[in-house]
Amino acid sequence: MAARTDTAHATEAADAALTREVVDLIASIVSRYHEEYEAAAAQYGLTGAQARVLALLAREPLPMRRIAEQLKCEPSNVTGIVDRLEARGLVERRPDPADRRVKVAAATEAGAQTADRLRSGLTFAREPLAGLSAQERRALRDLLRRMLDMPAG
Repeated sequence: MAARTDTAHATEAADAALTREVVDLIASIVSRYHEEYEAAAAQYGLTGAQARVLALLAREPLPMRRIAEQLKCEPSNVTGIVDRLEARGLVERRPDPADRRVKVAAATEAGAQTADRLRSGLTFAREPLAGLSAQERRALRDLLRRMLDMPAG
């Protein structure tokens, strides 16, 4: 019985160590991505937050509330960011086609081009991912999606 308990404790300790290592690796990847993203944004005279908003709006026009939800920040912060992007001609406000009472922010042509150039300049993740097979990238994608779909505990 004692041997079984020792084995169970050793397995639990190994599992905990593995989980810590995975968490540390994810944290390192996130940190390196943010560093590169900030540097790439600065090349275009943008802050990281401005670049993230521009990237969202290059995909689709969004109301301020949805931008704030996606960035996990206050709508008032988003308003200031959009104001600065609009002043540079990268974003415009327009009525929402679904509800003309609501304004959406949308990337201008110049904003979409800037977002594309910024995205293509990010090499940190692309280069290591290129070393994985398509099957490995799909498996990684599926695991990350599964992690994101899990409820926060």
